[in-house]
Amino acid sequence: MAGPYLTVGETVEREIEVRRSRFICAVARVGAQEEARAFAAGRRRAHPGAAHTCTAFAIGGDRSPARGDDDGEPGGTAGAPMLDTLLRRGFSDTVAVVTRYFGGVLLGAGGLVRAYGRAVGQA
Repeated sequence: MAGPYLTVGETVEREIEVRRSRFICAVARVGAQEEARAFAAGRRRAHPGAAHTCTAFAIGGDRSPARGDDDGEPGGTAGAPMLDTLLRRGFSDTVAVVTRYFGGVLLGAGGLVRAYGRAVGQA
């Protein structure tokens, strides 16, 4: 059963820095998986030198489909915490894309989970 949810009115972008790595999160309203994928592809083109472009989205009142993509980060350290942040805050019809520029310091699995989740939360 579909329930009430939040979404964004316009595209928002925020940047955080964690141990010299830059995490740039863009959040946008989407109505279908194809729109979410197209938005992510546009972000990837806008930041060709980035190490990773990770994505999470939820569509519809029941938030299904909902997906997260780690884009080469260790499994479960990017897409899952990004999606969890969206869902915990009650968002749907929303895509979040976090672009990471590696700063030379390994963050470990826990550090990546916190950084990607925080980037989405800030946006």
